[in-house]
Amino acid sequence: MKRIALFLATNIAVILVLSVVARLLGVDRFLEADGSLNLNQLLVFCAIFGMGGSFISLLMSKWIALRSTGAQVIKEPRNSMEMWLLNTVRRQAQAAGIGMPDVAVYDAPEPNAFATGANKNKALVAVSTGLMRHMNQDEVEAVLAHEVSHVANGDMITLTLIQGVVNTFVMFLSRVIGHVLDRAVFKTERGYGPGYFISVLVLQVVFGILASTIVAWFSRQREFRADAGGAHLAGRRKMIAALEKLKSAHGASTLPEQMSAFGISSGARKWFATHPPLDVRIAALQRANTAV
Repeated sequence: MKRIALFLATNIAVILVLSVVARLLGVDRFLEADGSLNLNQLLVFCAIFGMGGSFISLLMSKWIALRSTGAQVIKEPRNSMEMWLLNTVRRQAQAAGIGMPDVAVYDAPEPNAFATGANKNKALVAVSTGLMRHMNQDEVEAVLAHEVSHVANGDMITLTLIQGVVNTFVMFLSRVIGHVLDRAVFKTERGYGPGYFISVLVLQVVFGILASTIVAWFSRQREFRADAGGAHLAGRRKMIAALEKLKSAHGASTLPEQMSAFGISSGARKWFATHPPLDVRIAALQRANTAV
């Protein structure tokens, strides 16, 4: 989940910055002479900035991930564990048909791992120290295979395209509603009043958070494919064992938010969960194994 959470947070921040810049430069103006909105111009503007903001977030994803977690990329292995990590990811990357990702380790007590990057041949796979302590080598291998599969499947690129479309509609609707509020509530009769600018900024944040449920739904679907890819690269038994380890340690259906690699939100937060329940993922792998 860390991969998705960082991307969504960066995306919302980028969109807000772009909106402020557009306002200051005067390009965020779509009023006709009669005071109505030119919806065609507005939609084109939102599409350009919405898709642009999404791709800027993607290009920044690797840098943001390293800075936010304090992960250190392994340049020269300092011990047998780091050597094993590099060799395992290299072998899995070759089997998946992608370039060798950067491999990083960061200090965190919880078992965690994520993959990110704008290019599947120049990606980043990072693991926490907690993952190495709590899982055996077979289980860590399965987690790495899961993350390498995310890269090979192009999940970040597809997510970026979906987020770009979502951004477009978030920006479009926030400006249309902001225009209505500026006229009806703040009684602005000519041009744009402060009510429009404030409304647009607030609505973009609110709509952006709500729209993240769409990205979360997409992420949940991709987890099943990454699990299948992890089973192919590391072995189905190892993939199931890794999920079972988390299930036994933290419960079958509810995991803490920190369980970013395989975690799931519960209750009302299920709409924002980026990962399906562990039981559902394990059952999917077991069904696939039975079908073979």
